[in-house]
Amino acid sequence: MRSNRIRTTVIAATALLAALSLTACGGDNDGTSDNGKAAASVPASNSSAKQSQSPDAAPQKDGTDADAAAEGTTGGTSNGTSNGTSNPDADAAKAGKTDKGSTGSTGQAGSSSKVTSDACTGGNTKTRVSKVTRPINHLLLTVTNTGSTACNAYYAPKLRFDDAQAVFPILEDSKPQAVVTLNPGESAYASIGLTGEPGAGPAPRKATHLQVNFAGRSNVGSTGSPAQLNLPADTVWDDNGFVTYWQAEMSDALTY
Repeated sequence: MRSNRIRTTVIAATALLAALSLTACGGDNDGTSDNGKAAASVPASNSSAKQSQSPDAAPQKDGTDADAAAEGTTGGTSNGTSNGTSNPDADAAKAGKTDKGSTGSTGQAGSSSKVTSDACTGGNTKTRVSKVTRPINHLLLTVTNTGSTACNAYYAPKLRFDDAQAVFPILEDSKPQAVVTLNPGESAYASIGLTGEPGAGPAPRKATHLQVNFAGRSNVGSTGSPAQLNLPADTVWDDNGFVTYWQAEMSDALTY
């Protein structure tokens, strides 16, 4: 009886130990799983925390600011370019330059008609003498600027027929309102009335040669080289004739 009771107690103790052992094993397995999950969870949390606090996160923010700054620089450049293009002051300055360039160009184009003090002479002109039908007993002098700059046909030509000592008379009534300026290629004209009223002076004389001297600005003597011309056949002249001032138009010269 006692032996059975002891056996029953041993069996019960053995069963209790087995139950405790199973309970202990189940708890370890659950702990490992929980710890695994916790371990997996904690590093993830720590990783997030590290990422939010890591040095790389600051550059990420700085990079955003840098991008914003870059955008500001680009915008500034674009605005600067745009403002530079549409800036009224800049446009005015450019327009002013353009206007000045435009004024310089006009000045250069106008240089062909600018005022000059250079006299027309035998060295920068070509002079011709020709006979005209009207008025009668007249010749026409034509002087053409063959130089590269403008010249002035001052006053009247100073003429000498053949070996005459005196300068041929000048008709003061033919004086124009302004000096005739010749641009390259342009011409001026003077008419020569060969004789005066018949019987008013010495008999007319034949001439074959005409020397044309040019007046300077002061009209004292002559300036430059003279033009030496051959006269039309049967030209006669006397002391009562005249020569006009240089005229810009042929018709004006032939009215005297």
